Amino acid sequence: MFYKMKYKISLLLLFAFILNSCQDENERRIAENKKEAKKKEIIFNNIDKGWSFIDEPINEVSEKNVNDWKEWGEFLKELDGKPKKTIGAFQKKSAAIAKKAMALNNNIPAQFNQPQIRSRISILITKVKMMDLFIHLDKIPDEKVTFLIGEINKELISLERQMDKIVEKSKIPQEEGESDFLRMLDTTRAIPNSMPPIDKNLPKVE
Repeated sequence: MFYKMKYKISLLLLFAFILNSCQDENERRIAENKKEAKKKEIIFNNIDKGWSFIDEPINEVSEKNVNDWKEWGEFLKELDGKPKKTIGAFQKKSAAIAKKAMALNNNIPAQFNQPQIRSRISILITKVKMMDLFIHLDKIPDEKVTFLIGEINKELISLERQMDKIVEKSKIPQEEGESDFLRMLDTTRAIPNSMPPIDKNLPKVE
């Protein structure tokens, strides 16, 4: 009888220990989930606060390109609007922006299909792709994402200003005689640099 009682007490104590352990584990899990939710909320709020792109043309040239250069217009249009409610919405928007950015290499107007424009487009694409990469990580570095948004805006301004410079330069009339000089320069370049070898059998003039 004594041993039975002792056995029951042991079982009760074991059951109480297991129950208490489970309760502690649940409380720990709940605390961790709350902590993780708080982190995600902070990340979301930081990205939401920093998500502001320059989606409007900054000069007449850029505004004209919205109509003349389809890919440019679609890219600026994609920058417009801010996702709401979830980080997943920001991730989806970021992926769409990256896709439109990569398309900027296509159908560049002849006037702007120059190294200084292409290099700026390349830098812009790189920074957009970096932003898209960071925002899709499991642990999102929100500070890097918001920093890159600022960098993307800087590249947008740089690109649009360069477009404007090219247009303004094309409007400057050539000085009188400049076109003739340039044609002469091209003709000079076309002349071979070396003279044909002298025939040694030709008679010498004494």
